Amino acid sequence: MSMKNYVIGIDFGTLSGRAVLVEAATGKTLAEATHSYAHGVMDETLPSGRALPPDYALQHPSDYLDVLRVTVPAVLEQAGVAGEEVAGLGIDFTACTVMPVDAQGEPLCLDPAMADEPHAYVKLWKHHAAQGQADEINALAEARGEAWLSIYGGKISSEWMLPKLLQILREAPAVYEKIDRFTEAGDWLSRCLTGKETHSAPFAGYKALWNAENGYPSNDFMKALDSRLNGVVGSTIFPHVCGMGESAGFLNEQGAALTGLPVGTPLSLPMIDAHAAMPALGLVGEGDMMLIMGTSSCHILNAKTGKCVPGICGYVKDGVVPGCYTYEAGQAAVGDIFDWFVKNCLPAAYEREAEAQGIGLHKLLREKAKGLRPGESGLVALDWWNGNRSVLVDASLSGMLVGLTLRTRPEEIYRALIEATAFGTRMIVEQYEACGLPIGAVCAAGGIAQKDEMMMQIYADVLGRDVRVAGSSQAGALGSAIYAAVAGGIYPDLGAASAHMAQPDRCVYHPQADHVAAYDRLYATYQTLHDYFGRENPQLMKELRGE
Repeated sequence: MSMKNYVIGIDFGTLSGRAVLVEAATGKTLAEATHSYAHGVMDETLPSGRALPPDYALQHPSDYLDVLRVTVPAVLEQAGVAGEEVAGLGIDFTACTVMPVDAQGEPLCLDPAMADEPHAYVKLWKHHAAQGQADEINALAEARGEAWLSIYGGKISSEWMLPKLLQILREAPAVYEKIDRFTEAGDWLSRCLTGKETHSAPFAGYKALWNAENGYPSNDFMKALDSRLNGVVGSTIFPHVCGMGESAGFLNEQGAALTGLPVGTPLSLPMIDAHAAMPALGLVGEGDMMLIMGTSSCHILNAKTGKCVPGICGYVKDGVVPGCYTYEAGQAAVGDIFDWFVKNCLPAAYEREAEAQGIGLHKLLREKAKGLRPGESGLVALDWWNGNRSVLVDASLSGMLVGLTLRTRPEEIYRALIEATAFGTRMIVEQYEACGLPIGAVCAAGGIAQKDEMMMQIYADVLGRDVRVAGSSQAGALGSAIYAAVAGGIYPDLGAASAHMAQPDRCVYHPQADHVAAYDRLYATYQTLHDYFGRENPQLMKELRGE
């Protein structure tokens, strides 16, 4: 063990950044700190007050730098650890969260002349306004028989890099002309900290159409998409992709000033936030599957082989665990759906009741809903409040609730929405298995998994299998710290680091046989609705939305 016995991991989420200082020998978290983004998610207006069109989700890059300035010194002070004792730093980030920068790496939105231009800002992962561009890319790739399309389940998402870049080109060509690089926010932070550009394999592979065998889509494809994209890979898109076994570099003067750590501190390659949690849960073997449950959900699976799975987000070799292909699927809204319901659909009497009991509205609804039997309310929902990421890959789909009567209570709707997200997860699990990818251990992480016992029991019952819950409340940040321990030379590889630093499960939920049978019947109804509105007649929802 090095004399430098500590590592720091920082998890950049949708609304805040969280840092943990970890003892490298055991994975024990000694200190943690959170800093909320001052600008949050800009989905209605820019800081100037300019209104944003529908389906926009933007962020301000200065918020990310503030996380570094605030949280790293905070965890060092809490733990009483000097910066010189830190062997390495690791970061993870939401994806695809991308920004246009100039030749010096400065985000275009920081130029006062561009402060009122939406396309100069960070496009957050859940920016869905590029759906038209995604449809165009999909149609062209299918017409040309592009082999890479099958890696991504036959359809790419509006959330990814190329649709977002194409949207800027089509809607704001003057902004496009000013872009030197279109970069993932995680890679941009790595550049801020080290002065060295990276494009890490998870970002490139899952979100930018790169694969280890053939690289990016051909320049011929890019030119066929738009002649102005000629040479886009190698200019606007950084061409050199680094696998997760590599290091991002070492903190330079700017990185040291941002964090309070010494110049020369190793930085691991930036990781996608959901994927970073896998080593923190000990999920580094074939068949290990992770559910990261928060505002949205990711379903990440390790396998020894690369196979094309229709409707998933894609797979990347060495993208999470060196030596493994790691697959990603996802649901575009989970916690966001429950928050929407609580904010918009509850009678005042429920608010008064929660206030009288001194509890939150979510807790009140869970208390009321947990006594309901599966199917008792007669409700089934489709979990598409933010579109469908897997397995239909259509951000234009919308949510649905079937079975309402004059007797329906809010808690029944709340439970039906939870069940819908569990059915969506089961759809993804069955898609993996149908394509010959075995699933062994299932482990859930994220705030919901930690807090909501009722929801996790529903997931076990709907899936008909044990669901483990991660022991770490900050699995993403801990995972980034584990990568940092490898970058800092404390452990020779990810497997060894995970074996020492992964935390024991908090608990395990076992399926209840009578509930499993009931949910099998409800799931059949969900499948019927899913296929009718998602496969056979998707235009119905789109017409209602005016698309």
